[in-house]
Amino acid sequence: MITRTAIFEGRIKPGCEQRFFAGIEQRLAPLWRRFPHARNVRLLKVATADADAPPIVMIQQIDYPSRAALEEAIASPVRAEARAVTLELMEMFEGRFYHVVSEGNAVEHSA
Repeated sequence: MITRTAIFEGRIKPGCEQRFFAGIEQRLAPLWRRFPHARNVRLLKVATADADAPPIVMIQQIDYPSRAALEEAIASPVRAEARAVTLELMEMFEGRFYHVVSEGNAVEHSA
């Protein structure tokens, strides 16, 4: 499994918190689910962090079955739509977002 993670580092402009997250949930999340081959889509709002952690507001993750599937999703017209909405919503955000791609599977618990 391949996971593409978007990390939103910074802060939401004061007074924009509700509109920012509403835009994410109502406008972006449906687009993320439309990405070709997207398996699981997760939106994680950071509740607490270590005192010395960077100021991360949100983490978004999409799982894909393979690197080829991820590449197809990135090249799709849906990504262009999602990117346009993301850039619009970033007007309410002070900071940056970036992506990391990871490989792996769930760690099984053994008794």
